[in-house]
Order: sequence, then C-alpha cells, then structure tokens
Amino acid sequence: MKKLFSVLFASLLFCATNAQADVNPAKAEEFIKNVTTQGIEELINSNVSDAERNARFTKLFNQDLDLDFIGKFVLGRYWRTATPKQREEFIDVYRKLNIKTWSERFNEFKGKHFEFLGTETSKSEDQIFVNTQVPMQEGAPASVKWRVKDNNGTMRIVDIIIENVSLAQTARSEYTSYIQKSPNGIDGLIQDLKAKLK
Repeated sequence: MKKLFSVLFASLLFCATNAQADVNPAKAEEFIKNVTTQGIEELINSNVSDAERNARFTKLFNQDLDLDFIGKFVLGRYWRTATPKQREEFIDVYRKLNIKTWSERFNEFKGKHFEFLGTETSKSEDQIFVNTQVPMQEGAPASVKWRVKDNNGTMRIVDIIIENVSLAQTARSEYTSYIQKSPNGIDGLIQDLKAKLK
C-alpha cells in the first residue's frame, strides 16, 4: 500500500511539474509588459476624462484579467451552493467593482513606470508569477506581483499581489466572513457590493 501511494504521489508530482513547465516565463513576462506599458501606464498618464479612463480600464481588464475565474475563487465554497442567478449577479458586480477599484488604485502610479524583476514558479498548475516593482518618490519601491494563468496558450491575470497582499485571498477572506455573518447570505453580499459601486 505504501509503495502504491508513493507511486501515485510521484505521478501527481510529475504531472504538476510538467504543468508548471508548460508556462513560458518569457511569454508571461512579455504579456505583463504589454498590460503595464501599453495598458496601465498609457492610461494613467493620458489626459482623458475620468469617464474615458474608466471605459478604457473596463476594456483592458475584461481582456487581460480572468475575472470569472477570480470571482469563483473569491466566493470559495459558497460558489458550489449559489444558484445560477446568484452566480451571474455576483460575477457581474464583482467585475464592475474590480474595474472601478483598479482604475482608481493604479492612478497612484501616475508618472511612474513598472520595473521587471523576473518570474517565479507557482504551486498551481498552469500558473506563474511575474515580479515587478514601481519606484516611488519616497521610500522603497512598491512591490507588485502578477499571478498569470496560461489558458491553452492565452495568458490571463488571476491575481495581483501588492506589497505581499493578495487581492484574491483578501477578497475571499472578507466575502466568506460577510456571508457567514449576514442573515441574507450570498444575496446580502451581492447587495453590499452593489452599494459600494454607488
């Protein structure tokens, strides 16, 4: 039995290693360079209205972030018990809230540029981290790490980690706590997120 378990474990480890090896580090880094230079930096440094900036961020984030994948992750175990209508409403409001939040958050980097510090492997299959930093006027550079997933050759961002704080993990923890405490459960969370949009 022990021998069989060892063989199975080795096989799983081999498969996981191969899956990680399939993620091309150079391609992942090039993808993030395009997102940051041709997307984020160009947007935050352009002289356009807030409405235009938000519209372009919406297009950028819908294109380069896998917000459906992230939304399922942050809802955690409650995704399995949610109704189709709740899932649809949650993903919709979560997508809109993230676009609004990040169009404002990245504005803090106005006039600055991302510097690239290489990549590192992830324990998750078909994913890799791209490490960047943004020099600030005061103090140490701001650390920004991008978790990139390779979806059959198409790169998508599935998490952004700023100063060692994972946005996906933080949202998952907050949403789980909210659902547990709310008498309306998932519906209560959805209504709360809609209120934050306003």
